[in-house]
Amino acid sequence: MTKIITITTLFICSLLSAQTQFEQGMGKAFGLWKEGKNTDASAMFERIAAAEKTSYLPNYYVALINTTSAFSEKDKTKIDLLLTKAQDALDIELIKDQNNAELYAMQALIYTAWVVADPMTNSMKYSSKVMEAYAKGKAIDPNNPRIVFGEADYQLGGAKWTGVDTKPLCVQVDKAVELFATFKPETPFSPKWGLERALEAQKNCKK
Repeated sequence: MTKIITITTLFICSLLSAQTQFEQGMGKAFGLWKEGKNTDASAMFERIAAAEKTSYLPNYYVALINTTSAFSEKDKTKIDLLLTKAQDALDIELIKDQNNAELYAMQALIYTAWVVADPMTNSMKYSSKVMEAYAKGKAIDPNNPRIVFGEADYQLGGAKWTGVDTKPLCVQVDKAVELFATFKPETPFSPKWGLERALEAQKNCKK
């Protein structure tokens, strides 16, 4: 009996230790990202992802960091490298789980970054994929604020070329802002970004 208790205790302690290491690693990676050390943060998340394969979050943030970096990058070679890294990280998680709305919101963002990088070349190739990714995410979680806002925001961005009525899209932006207010992340590290962009879009809708 003593042996069983000892083994059980060691097992529980190892689980707690692993959880603590995961949390410490994630906290450090977020700290690097906040300091603007995107490459270091991405590398840290990659290391965590290699060690912790049950959580989608490390690879998700590898994808998010590299995608957001691509939006502000002008060099097409660097953009290609950033978005390829983002897609590779996301693909790992999409293979494991096709029922996570956050992953589809991330996929849509990667496709959007390709469009923004070279609209003339990539709009025809990726626009339908952006909307398809949001549709998949919406089917899983119609009240995910990143899905609701992202879909409306993408269409608003192209409205001057497509000529679509922006009023229904602005209604969706308003809905997204409301959803952000009530959204509860599953864990302290779960995605919760997007409100600032939604509020900015809401202001533009009222101009």
